[in-house]
Amino acid sequence: MGKARGRQPGEGGPSPAASDGALPKLKALYEFMTRHNLEALELDQGPLHVRMVRRRAQAQVPVPVAVSAAPQGPAAAPAGPALPPGAVAVKAPMMGIFYRASSPSSPPFVKEGDKVSGGQVLCMIEAMKVFNEIKAEFPCEIMKILVENGKPVKSGQDLFLLSR
Repeated sequence: MGKARGRQPGEGGPSPAASDGALPKLKALYEFMTRHNLEALELDQGPLHVRMVRRRAQAQVPVPVAVSAAPQGPAAAPAGPALPPGAVAVKAPMMGIFYRASSPSSPPFVKEGDKVSGGQVLCMIEAMKVFNEIKAEFPCEIMKILVENGKPVKSGQDLFLLSR
């Protein structure tokens, strides 16, 4: 016979998780998820396998996009290569995999030279099997796409150069 993996809600008796002290561990994992604003968490340690997914009322939660303008004066120390005059960099709000389209057979969301409106999707970043849309915060033109499709990105990495 197969081994039971747990009880369904409403079944009688204490759950196996409650009887072996796993409940505090689960609460700690959930607190970690909320503290770091994670949508999903999966943990696999030996015989223990836990997958937690936070569900929200909205189907898609807007992801804030970090935007930085070109340095304005001698006091600003350049963090990386200098931006062209009038350019604005869209930075990755999280680490993950960068995608230019919603699927391999779909056209890219934007191309260099495209004029986009505020709120238009620029790309997606997959983090822990959750696809997060990155949207333009204002009407602009795509000057340069700085990341290849399907490549990993770090939080704070420049993704696009835009001009207002």
